[in-house]
Amino acid sequence: MRIAVCDDDRHDQEQVLQALRNVDPDAKAECFFSGASLLEAAKQAPPFDIIFLDIYMPGESGIEIAKTIRGMSPRTGLVFVTSSEDHALAAFSVYALHYLVKPVTAEGMAEAFQRLRALRPELRESITFTVGRIPQKIYLDEICALSSDNHAVEIALANGQRIRAWMTLGELKQKLGRKFLKVNRSVIVNMDFISEMRTNLCALKNGMEFSLAIRERGAICAAYQDYLMDRMAREKEAGE
Repeated sequence: MRIAVCDDDRHDQEQVLQALRNVDPDAKAECFFSGASLLEAAKQAPPFDIIFLDIYMPGESGIEIAKTIRGMSPRTGLVFVTSSEDHALAAFSVYALHYLVKPVTAEGMAEAFQRLRALRPELRESITFTVGRIPQKIYLDEICALSSDNHAVEIALANGQRIRAWMTLGELKQKLGRKFLKVNRSVIVNMDFISEMRTNLCALKNGMEFSLAIRERGAICAAYQDYLMDRMAREKEAGE
């Protein structure tokens, strides 16, 4: 996903970036201090998927910049960031995705991305498996666990479905995000679906249970605790 942050104030720009990191630690954003530099970068392919744009910048109007962006890329999500709600109606006249008042919070940032993905479902993180001979796209947030079985991988989904794909667990591990944790030689779990982590066992909300690799139990439990602490910090930030 191509993301842009445009704000002439370095402190305000860093607040937006911090909110972005709180929502998605892996997200990368291109930063601009003027509308002119943003417009120049917007000419390059692929188009920006989402832009966080300050309305008040010296000698520039965020609304006018947004109109130009809209003409260049109708599908780009425009999120206005400002210290005042005075231009809210003008913002929505250019079909703004969202309107965030400074300081930007993780909650507001998360809502902006929810709106973007509602309009463009293809931006949800996904992975394509070959099931039989047919490519099948599966969204990462629907995967509970992946288990290696005789040169294939069985994928357990949140809806109870099981899918068998012909690829190795090692190949898959490179394509999965930070929410996925390898608990033993043949199993990777989505930590969002963990209901309990014991010293020797990982239990999921769907009832599945997996033994932890004996020599790596300490590291596995520590990785899960780090994930929980990070998630709690993001939720706290979102609630403030």
